[in-house]
Amino acid sequence: MTEPLLTVARDGAITTIALNRPAKRNAISDALLAALEDAVVQAQREARALVIHGIGPCFSAGLDLAEHKARSAEEVFRHSRGWHRVFRRIREGDVPAIAAIHGACVGGGLELAAACHIRVADSTAFFALPEGTRGIFVGGGASVHVARLLGAARMTDMMLTGRALDAAAAERAGLVTYVEAEGAALAKAQALAAKVAQAAPLTVLGVLQALPRIQDMAEADGLFVESLVAALAQTGPEAQARLAAFLEKRAPKAGEDR
Repeated sequence: MTEPLLTVARDGAITTIALNRPAKRNAISDALLAALEDAVVQAQREARALVIHGIGPCFSAGLDLAEHKARSAEEVFRHSRGWHRVFRRIREGDVPAIAAIHGACVGGGLELAAACHIRVADSTAFFALPEGTRGIFVGGGASVHVARLLGAARMTDMMLTGRALDAAAAERAGLVTYVEAEGAALAKAQALAAKVAQAAPLTVLGVLQALPRIQDMAEADGLFVESLVAALAQTGPEAQARLAAFLEKRAPKAGEDR
């Protein structure tokens, strides 16, 4: 029987999605992208945190170039917009997504990781945008979202020279938030997902929906929206209960639950 293109596992409030094309280094085909979209939509209905990782030697080697070579300019344009739609579902959804990265995370794989809200890499991970050296251009959102994480200057260097960043360099550049020992990224991502799943819904709403938009606003507008979201979150019933628990010393102080 043919192996599924991805696997989905549910553990309480956490859904884990695994890219499952190890023989193709989890290259993202049209079929895999469609399966990913369906799995993400389902997870956002059921879960409070989402983990995405790759089975086999790496997270993802990016676009499946075997499907790309015969497309017309219009087809490439529409294909790129399809990637934008799927990754926007992850990035703008109401469920925090965490990428657990090992091995190659390049091209479209890096764009998928950038669509997640938190990125955890193990020491084997490396990051690259080889499109420039292959005579093509990014099409899954990297020019906006990877550039915002890395800065346009670093992305320019990576695309023009083919430079790859190892896990330590990616952490220094702000591309990943955690670096773990070889083989430990998934466990760390799932531990983080367990914490994230306990966050108050109105806080999650503010972080996922307001915070990215504030980055695109003028300072005064951003601060105004911050005040609105603070008012919404702080007056919610869950916030009231959590603040009471803290004041009554029934909740850990900052840093004590690491």
